[in-house]
Amino acid sequence: MLTRALPSVEAYADFFTRRPLPVLRRTTSEFARMRANIDNVTRRDIAMTVLGDPLMTMRLLSHIETHRRAKQNHDIVTIASALMMMGIEPFFTTFADLPTAEDALASHPQALLGLLKVIGRACKAARYARDWAVVQHDLDVNEITIAALLYEAAEMVCWLNAPDLTLRVYEMQRADRALRSATAQRKVFGVTANDIQLALIHAWRLPELLIKMLEESQADNSRVRTITLAANFARHVSLGWNNAALPDDIACLCALLRIPPETVLHRIGAPEEIWPRLLPAAYAGAFPAPPG
Repeated sequence: MLTRALPSVEAYADFFTRRPLPVLRRTTSEFARMRANIDNVTRRDIAMTVLGDPLMTMRLLSHIETHRRAKQNHDIVTIASALMMMGIEPFFTTFADLPTAEDALASHPQALLGLLKVIGRACKAARYARDWAVVQHDLDVNEITIAALLYEAAEMVCWLNAPDLTLRVYEMQRADRALRSATAQRKVFGVTANDIQLALIHAWRLPELLIKMLEESQADNSRVRTITLAANFARHVSLGWNNAALPDDIACLCALLRIPPETVLHRIGAPEEIWPRLLPAAYAGAFPAPPG
């Protein structure tokens, strides 16, 4: 495990890419179950399991890109395309006996908990982003789903490879609520998570849409806004429906989707009893307080 800061973002990328990326234990168990019943397994079955694990998603996309054929002149950015290229049986052969995150962090229980929280947020963000992309009639909903799933890829990799350093970042922010994440990351790692994320995108040849997430010039791009808002909302709602940032998130979501606020609140599953607190200020008088 990495216990001290490295001199550059390139050094981090080199360190992280030289270590095999583990996946969740539940993923390996599900793959074993499916392989034992391979004649009845579909690509959709496999895709659902892969998309339930951001680590496995990264591993598969990276594998496909590093094994791309010379005549292939386009990126593979969806799990369905990757599985179609590989085939079901070769997939299970390639990804047999994968290392697990639970084993990798067996002696770092706090780091494992931190990793699982990030993965849980990522899976929620992917579901939100997919739903909102459908509302906007996006031409490639699957690409947006994956980009949202991997939005915090760098933090996952840091929990796995530098658990003590990553925990130190969180401890600094707990001690100083005003301390920005990037500032804490730079104090501990010497670089930010965005710096590492960009390096990993290039090293593992992850979807280019992830690069747009890090470019300030793309802030008004509707696809970027969808993914960023999904990630932020998933993080805020994971802290509870009373989180102070949620009303602003919902105001942004109403503007993005251009649908009535009550429809937005239904889509995100907000409990009706707290609607008055969640509604954007402009709509605050549109709904009566629930009875009782």
